[in-house]
Amino acid sequence: MAESRIRAVQAKVYIRIEALEMDGIDKNHKATWIWYPNDYELWLHVQVSMKRQFRGYICPPFWRMDTAYSNVMFRKKLKLERPESLTLSVQGAFVVHLDGSMLPMPYERKPITSVLIPAGEHELVVKVFMDTAVPALYAAGETITSDGTWEVTCHNGQWLNAGSDRFDDPASPPGAFPFAYETVHPVHVAKAKGTVLVDFGQETFGYVTFLELKGRGVIRLYYGESMEEALAGEEAETSDELEIDFTEPQSLTTPVTRAFRYVQIRADEGLTWQSVQHEYEYLPMERRGSFRCSDERINRIWEVAVRTLQLTTMEFMYDGMKRDRWVWSGDAYQSFMMNNYVFFDQAVTRRTLVALRGKDPVNMHINTIMDYTFYWFISYHDYYLHTGDLAFISSSYPNMLSLMEFCLKRRNTDGMMEGYPEDWVFIDWADMEKRGEVCAEQLLFCRSLEIMGTFAGLLGDGGNEQKFTDLAQELRSRIFELFWDEERGAFLHGRLDGKINDRILKYPSMFALRLGYLNNAQSELVARNVLLNESVQKITTPFMRYFELEALCEIGQQTHVLHEMREYWGGMLDLGATTFWEEYDPGQPAELQYDMYGDKYRKSLCHAWGAAPLYLLGKYWTGVRPEASGYSQYRVEPCLGGLEWFEGTVPTQDGEIKVFMDRSRIAVFTNAVGVGTLRFKSETYPETNEGEIRQIGSGEYELELVRPAFAYEVRIKHPISE
Repeated sequence: MAESRIRAVQAKVYIRIEALEMDGIDKNHKATWIWYPNDYELWLHVQVSMKRQFRGYICPPFWRMDTAYSNVMFRKKLKLERPESLTLSVQGAFVVHLDGSMLPMPYERKPITSVLIPAGEHELVVKVFMDTAVPALYAAGETITSDGTWEVTCHNGQWLNAGSDRFDDPASPPGAFPFAYETVHPVHVAKAKGTVLVDFGQETFGYVTFLELKGRGVIRLYYGESMEEALAGEEAETSDELEIDFTEPQSLTTPVTRAFRYVQIRADEGLTWQSVQHEYEYLPMERRGSFRCSDERINRIWEVAVRTLQLTTMEFMYDGMKRDRWVWSGDAYQSFMMNNYVFFDQAVTRRTLVALRGKDPVNMHINTIMDYTFYWFISYHDYYLHTGDLAFISSSYPNMLSLMEFCLKRRNTDGMMEGYPEDWVFIDWADMEKRGEVCAEQLLFCRSLEIMGTFAGLLGDGGNEQKFTDLAQELRSRIFELFWDEERGAFLHGRLDGKINDRILKYPSMFALRLGYLNNAQSELVARNVLLNESVQKITTPFMRYFELEALCEIGQQTHVLHEMREYWGGMLDLGATTFWEEYDPGQPAELQYDMYGDKYRKSLCHAWGAAPLYLLGKYWTGVRPEASGYSQYRVEPCLGGLEWFEGTVPTQDGEIKVFMDRSRIAVFTNAVGVGTLRFKSETYPETNEGEIRQIGSGEYELELVRPAFAYEVRIKHPISE
């Protein structure tokens, strides 16, 4: 698509955005801080991305960081029956103009000021410059309020509806993120000559505070996710050095947030303090999802996975809290799906998607990784399916178009994606050929094209709907033609310089399965020949175990997956994990478990992709999943999968769906709006307290869940054995 064509489509989409946003506007809502759309998220992304440290040195990301425009202009058309005093608070230097006059409107130079707008029809313009934070505006009058109806430009010839988030106080402009804090005391303190080891009992994040600190000298703190790391001193990944000169006792808090469980403290002689505590920093989120079952090991895995996700969900969806504290698209994609089954905090999902994309022009893949670009597209579809939020899709659509155009320009002559020299083709930390046409990459690309076709249709962009749909169909046919081996019942790994690499790895087959690209016969072949085949190279990272176990659940292998969950995630618990790790190899000796990337303590022991059981248990045991946007239609297909009983809660935007199951009973409490379908198995015809059960196959039944906020119950006289 030519650049002019993109701009034309963007113009149509911006009109669509405005229509979507105006439909939901409350004319009486209070004022909020506004800015150029996405600029706060991008500015914040820069701030947090520079917080990673390694032994006292900064670790900047190795991709381009976009930030807020420094020079923007806001405007609002007004129609006033009488003069109105407008209170203004502005982040940055600013000037106010009315009705195109070159003369500025006078205002008193103080942090919160005001201007008097005369009666009549006017166009109000506020020009703002700020190069150290986000240029932002707060305006409040009797009828005038700053909100999404205001327009803003970065002086590029386009006016967009202003962005906003959670800043509503005129005295507190958008800057530091509004976290919550909790004081935590150590569970154990061990003292030895010249050193103190403090144990806070579990992985945590935030600051360390000394109470009644007195003396002159230096305190050195060595943080550890493990005791071994904290005791390693200079070899620990993160540390602080505090210079103290206090003649009177006082409190002191460390200046930088850290991830840790243990802290080794070395203090110069003469320094004393009463006690040490920890200020836990976190994003306040309501835990709306739950899971409890007959297996206490699984219950413990669920709880530790929740803490892992809680710690790694902050301004954005991070990968790990000690390392990297960066926003990676592949990690975030999995966090989004887990979030949907626990917190359902969609604001952090939106912030993360915006931060990952950055601004135009596109000249590299997201995080420099080809597959991470495709996960970004797929994340949007998952977001829309769970929320039905078409306005956010609309606002992001121009960025989707330009990123997809970047991908299309990098296809080879067969219409497939290959890594350029500057690209990172990741897939997984595993032995595989990553040059040429990697089959797994083509499958993710194909799904991204399908999603673009879907969104184009929803937004009335008929030309692109047809274009992307056709490209996806052509690519899908080509993938099966080149890489599907019917005789071996698997996808082959790829092609390099025209020669097929016939190695069988799990990645392409399980991706095709989870994306719904296989028929029943092909799914059975993949399950037998690839996913359950012990001779195929094993997957060791929690990142890809996530997708592998999801694919197995899709073909009814929950009992097998439960065993894997107990052994793999349970194995980390057996080693003392209080959050789940970046990588775990059960075959490694204990003394090597923290070693990664060639460094003794480099492995992250609190990594978002380690919390996969949240998604697996939420989706494949309770069986709850949306089948139309915003859970307007949903499916409940519960499965004991090796358990005696379970009860779970799945959050939606319109309340929770609650499911209980044992061998003789299924109970479902529906949400407030959607229409669900309960699917289950029984040897004989079951009974229900409401509705009519319909048999759909041998031993398979359905019940329509049409009553909102209602407790359906099904009695199964003779359950089918698993």
